[in-house]
Amino acid sequence: MRISVKALRGQQFPAVLLLVAAGLGLLLANLPTHDSIAEVLNFHIGVPGTDIDHSISDWIADGLLAIFFLMVAIELRHELTHGELDSLHKAAQPAVAAAGGVLVPIAIYLLIAGGPETAAGWPIPTATDIAFALGVLAMFGRGLPSGVRVFLLALAILDDIIGIIFIAVLFAHDVQWGLFLLAVVAVGAFAILSRMLGRSGHWFIAVLMIVVGVATWVLVSESGVHATIAGVMLGLVMSPEPAERTRHALEPWVNGIILPVFAFAAAFVVIPQLGGEGLSPAFWAILIALPVGKVIGITLFGWIAMRFRPRGQTPALVLPDLIAAGVLGGIGFTVSLLLANLAFASDPGVRDQAILGVLGGSLIALVLSGIVVSARARHYRSVAS
Repeated sequence: MRISVKALRGQQFPAVLLLVAAGLGLLLANLPTHDSIAEVLNFHIGVPGTDIDHSISDWIADGLLAIFFLMVAIELRHELTHGELDSLHKAAQPAVAAAGGVLVPIAIYLLIAGGPETAAGWPIPTATDIAFALGVLAMFGRGLPSGVRVFLLALAILDDIIGIIFIAVLFAHDVQWGLFLLAVVAVGAFAILSRMLGRSGHWFIAVLMIVVGVATWVLVSESGVHATIAGVMLGLVMSPEPAERTRHALEPWVNGIILPVFAFAAAFVVIPQLGGEGLSPAFWAILIALPVGKVIGITLFGWIAMRFRPRGQTPALVLPDLIAAGVLGGIGFTVSLLLANLAFASDPGVRDQAILGVLGGSLIALVLSGIVVSARARHYRSVAS
């Protein structure tokens, strides 16, 4: 069956594809196919002349996801300069709500799994998967006011910023500042080249940008900072017009291949057989913090921001719609899966249970959001009729 590029640029189909890929990964990990697929995912490939030697699973998380974060950074820059976050007035309520959607899940996580073996996982339930959330909204939200989508988009982008900061700061190790400085220089060269694309010889410049981009990735990876940050840096400095063309060209590949492949590899975990100790506190903390912490934090903090708006100004979002956005915000998935891999990289047992917590918590939030969003959409359609 052929999949159209239009479907891959949409919101519904990529969300379904992600869910299918994750489900397939979890299923095959718990069938006799496990060993053969695990052997492929654990096969190591190195880069000659460098210390970079990753398993295929790590190449997916560090390499392919860098392209995804490049696209995220391009969209982030657009929203900060010309979109839904280009003024304090627009950003105020989603920013406050996003803060609540981070702080409350962290508090719930630490309350349940604050012990020394699992406390490192506190960033995991802070993320919102923008592709999943907007996909669910598109499926069930026909009739909702456009402000709900705008608010959710701004909220998810702010969550992405927070996730990027967590990855850059918390999971850097033995940073080689000289190499990172060279990466910054390469990023500067990339920015200059992107502004030369409109001139003659643009194909040569485009090839040179790819070379500089790959060099940036290698330098960031070698410096000890997580390699996906290279994609963020390059996306933020690219000239707007080439950046938009790049985002448009990458979107079908990211939605159709990169994210599903990552979802499959990340969800390829064996469901543990329960012994006397049962499941890790990290599993329960994430399972609860994603659907419960997100909806409480986003709704409560968003409502507080709404109460302190200037007198006479129409609220950005009313309380029931805030609740709908909060439930959608609990679909963590992509970035939460990455954070789970990073937080418990040295403890595969806890890591796998944390991943199961992400999958379970996101699935609960997905089902709840379908119910809540459908109810709100029916309300607006009945009012309109």
